[in-house]
Amino acid sequence: MLDREQIIEIVVSVGAVLLMLAAMVYVGSTYGIDSTLSSEGGWMLVWVIAGFILLLTAVGIGLAYALNEPEDGLEPNGGAF
Repeated sequence: MLDREQIIEIVVSVGAVLLMLAAMVYVGSTYGIDSTLSSEGGWMLVWVIAGFILLLTAVGIGLAYALNEPEDGLEPNGGAF
């Protein structure tokens, strides 16, 4: 059985992937001409992929902070510095 944290991670990850796919479809439909992508569309696709990498990095860091519990022992001295 999946616990709460795993469900949250799955939902957020699938949401990010769907957002990337929607952006790729948008770029393809906007900049595509006769089943080919224009050079400007190619650059837009590169930016979509770079944005996806940055988005997943931010999501990973956000989930690490949001789902971190003190009893897991991940922070020294119970979180006190």
